[in-house]
Amino acid sequence: MSFYLKSKKLDFSAGNEIIAVLNEAEAESLGIQAGDRIELKWSNRSKLVVSADTSKAKVMPGRVGLFREVWRGRNIEEGDVVEVSIISRPPSIQAIKKKMLGKPLGYEEIHSIISDITQNKLSIPEITYFVASGFVKPYSKDELYYLAKSIANTGEKMDLPTKVVDKHSVGGLPGNRTTMVVIPIIASLGIYIPKTSSRAITSPAGTADTMEVLAPVSFSMKQIKEIVKKTKACLVWGGGLNIAPADDKIIKISRPLALEPYDKMIVSIMAKKVAMGVDYLVIDMPIGETTKIPNMRTANQLQKKFEWLGRKFHMKVKVIKTLAREPIGRGIGPALEARDVLRVLQQHKLRPHDLERKSIYLAGELLELKGYCRKGQGKKIAQKQLLNGAAWKKMQEIIKAQGGNYNIKSEEIATGAFRYEIHSKKSGKVVLIHDRAINEICMNLGAPHEKIAGIHTHVDWGNKVKKGDKLFTLYAASKERLQLGLAAARKNNVVFIK
Repeated sequence: MSFYLKSKKLDFSAGNEIIAVLNEAEAESLGIQAGDRIELKWSNRSKLVVSADTSKAKVMPGRVGLFREVWRGRNIEEGDVVEVSIISRPPSIQAIKKKMLGKPLGYEEIHSIISDITQNKLSIPEITYFVASGFVKPYSKDELYYLAKSIANTGEKMDLPTKVVDKHSVGGLPGNRTTMVVIPIIASLGIYIPKTSSRAITSPAGTADTMEVLAPVSFSMKQIKEIVKKTKACLVWGGGLNIAPADDKIIKISRPLALEPYDKMIVSIMAKKVAMGVDYLVIDMPIGETTKIPNMRTANQLQKKFEWLGRKFHMKVKVIKTLAREPIGRGIGPALEARDVLRVLQQHKLRPHDLERKSIYLAGELLELKGYCRKGQGKKIAQKQLLNGAAWKKMQEIIKAQGGNYNIKSEEIATGAFRYEIHSKKSGKVVLIHDRAINEICMNLGAPHEKIAGIHTHVDWGNKVKKGDKLFTLYAASKERLQLGLAAARKNNVVFIK
């Protein structure tokens, strides 16, 4: 059944969900309840599926109120006639119910869910139930494959006429900005390595946040292909593209509720690699009691799933498991991590050697995985590209192609910040550097939104320190932010000394 109402533009935003508001009494007479899915069609042939809400006074009978997400960017004017249709419960709802009961799903069932998420046919509560269903009964390997395949197939894809390699970290370790060193090393050898990365949500910086200190990261797929054609690589934000759009919607639901099971992480990573046409993938998996992966048992289980999915997608996958006792690099926060990256690429005397060593190691493993060289030779080749300046020259090409200052020097970054040094209150040995405490302090300092905010560490795990030695320095864009970070630093113990 269809009926006609006039459009009313409301200056409200719903955040993640697309909403239209009907008069409460009129909605009741039409059999529409708050939360129902309705389809809106205009005479210009544009149409949209939205969630219905109701109001006694904000919207009068004969009108349909449209939140900003509905009318912004669309050719919709105040008073335009819109055809409203009630949508029956889609098959995806039945599939979600089935999964909530712990029953396995086939590809068509999973695809119905992912397709409806992509087309905004499911409400936030419905998507939340789907995300939570993974806790009722873990996904089987087949279900993980169906999820990754469907998520990849419902968005744009990068289709390059050559073999593509990639390196990805599962996250959870502050700093660790190896990607921005590995990419130019690999690309300097003529190998294609287009990299789409995420922004930070619950950490001080993502690769996209850090690269944005050096160059723009938001581009269309067409623009990215032009950048890759010029440089063999890119370092861009994936969230601005239509790559695996269902995954981005699921992430927005998952993060505020702290719902991110490991299976969801695996699917998210692999779906985007499939969409980017990756043939060879090295996964960096830091393991530590204060990181995302707490122990080797969990790491081994995840490794098996990553490698199994790789075989299903005809992708060579190698998981590199590393013990994580402390951050990688000295800086944590977008600008400070960018400074570390440039110091390594420019071979500055203050470069963090742990970041350099790990980047060379991962790049070497990727070269060997692709078959570029014999086993045992990859590390030497990667190190040579770094030492002879080829990697920095390639990074300059990437920065220039993305519209940044390709002549930037490492010491031109993170200047002008307000700083505060934290000193040791006793002598002893550093036995733990707490990753989650670092994250909390950095976010109170303003990271990742304020690029200059973060922490620069002065000590490593196992170091002997004396009372009064510098442990770490807080960086902030304002005195007010510095005070907030200092309050968090007083509450959270970062460096444990015995």
